[in-house]
Amino acid sequence: MSSKQPRWTQTWLGGVRSAGVDLGYPGERLGLPREGSGSVAGFGRRIGALLIDWLICTWAITQGLLRIDATAAPWVPVLVLAAEYLLLVGTMGMTFGMRLLGVRVAALGGGAPGFVSVLVRTFLLCLAVPALVWDRDQRGLHDRAANTVVVRL
Repeated sequence: MSSKQPRWTQTWLGGVRSAGVDLGYPGERLGLPREGSGSVAGFGRRIGALLIDWLICTWAITQGLLRIDATAAPWVPVLVLAAEYLLLVGTMGMTFGMRLLGVRVAALGGGAPGFVSVLVRTFLLCLAVPALVWDRDQRGLHDRAANTVVVRL
């Protein structure tokens, strides 16, 4: 076996990049820059923004403002999160957590996403699983279905 060829376990476990296939950087196929403003937001920023939003919706709004025990009615924080996403992403293109971590939701054609895109994206995000399945441009299934991408500010 040639030393230039990776072992079959390396290509299987590491994906096609470990086999030497160049897929480009995330967002290249979408016409986005490699880094800086307008580039695809990384996994850490996206998860961090979602965590901040979840804490705001669970503690500050559900328990603090509405005085509802989130353990007794676990669906209420999800509805509050959905309302936050519909309102804020639909009007400003970002939530509180996204703003704090410097990311926003953009339509693939540029600019702010439309209401239907935000509605589809929010519904699938609340289901959780579609947001955990990513493509090589770091877009979850919820972004793909809504024709959106999360980019850095």
